[in-house]
Amino acid sequence: MDDKQIILDAMRKAGEPLAAGKVAEITGLDRKAVDKAFAAMKKDGTIVSPVRCKWEPADK
Repeated sequence: MDDKQIILDAMRKAGEPLAAGKVAEITGLDRKAVDKAFAAMKKDGTIVSPVRCKWEPADK
């Protein structure tokens, strides 16, 4: 499973918008890996930001 899928699964499980630091904490991934995945996911529309600095899956 790639980082993006791990992050999306964690976000769906949490059920609320999460900051990158919280995603790194939950998944055990390195913060830099989470930031890199977030950048790609923001660009392709996989995640959206309903609240400043917090993200959730676009398709919930």
